[in-house]
Amino acid sequence: MADLLKLNKINKIYGEKIKTQVLFDIDLSFEAQSFNAIIGESGSGKSTLMNIIGTLDKPTSGEVLIDGISTSSMKKEQLAELRNQTIGFIFQFHYLLPEFTVLENVLMPALIKNGRVGEAERKRALELIDLVGLTRVKNNLATDLSGGQQQRTAIARSLINEPKIILGDEPTGNLDSQTTESIYALLREINHDIKSTFIIITHDQRIAEKADRILEIKDGRINMDVTK
Repeated sequence: MADLLKLNKINKIYGEKIKTQVLFDIDLSFEAQSFNAIIGESGSGKSTLMNIIGTLDKPTSGEVLIDGISTSSMKKEQLAELRNQTIGFIFQFHYLLPEFTVLENVLMPALIKNGRVGEAERKRALELIDLVGLTRVKNNLATDLSGGQQQRTAIARSLINEPKIILGDEPTGNLDSQTTESIYALLREINHDIKSTFIIITHDQRIAEKADRILEIKDGRINMDVTK
């Protein structure tokens, strides 16, 4: 399988007068359709790495290539368009819009992308809502959902623009163990059926072991890289 994402010699330094380096010469590649977990202690650099992968932050030096395209010289508007069309995000805090329904929240990235929502987008949103098991509550406000339902809504929202890459930053960090298991089973099902590439940050070793590949970040460097 071809590499969808490549990181070449990524370094990240924060600060001007007092400099703190958090990533050191990271070389990584991720195959299309793979399911990857990134683990590491708090402060290890894994969230910084995730932000750079997702083009939410820029490396101090080095290059990120997504589908063979370098993001280094892209302007903010170009990066925003790339994120919207190529990357789906699932965060620990789902960031749903509380005044909107499940369906409206799922449709939001499509509205941002196209400036309008057509019948095709609406049909896809309903299919995704069914996929994540929320058809019965599709017209409920985000505030009228359980934690697990809110995260399932966030997963459906991340898929609406058919992204090639799904990034998850502790996507089940606020959920109980039973809901966590069901959410990860759903993510694996989506990975299998829709063929998106998943890169998940998790502190839960049991969850990481469900991935096809486990990367450990320690002190800003790749400490372990195991493919099953």
